[in-house]
Amino acid sequence: MSFISPDAGTDRVFDNADSFAMVFDRTWKQLRASNSGEVGQEQHLEAVFEAMADHPFLISSPDMARQVAAFRIRLLELT
Repeated sequence: MSFISPDAGTDRVFDNADSFAMVFDRTWKQLRASNSGEVGQEQHLEAVFEAMADHPFLISSPDMARQVAAFRIRLLELT
């Protein structure tokens, strides 16, 4: 599965944290809605990363991408 673009009208993504965060937020919410909270947060996070596996920032900076994801989860109170 490929990542979900932040804007359905474009497939422009960039190798930076901002682009990653926009795609992460949308992917998190879309996958969470389809799972109806059936999986735990860590399992859901791994599913999001799998869905975003071809995002340039996740490829080039996987550790930083995980930090950005953890920050987004805390900041937006994503559960």
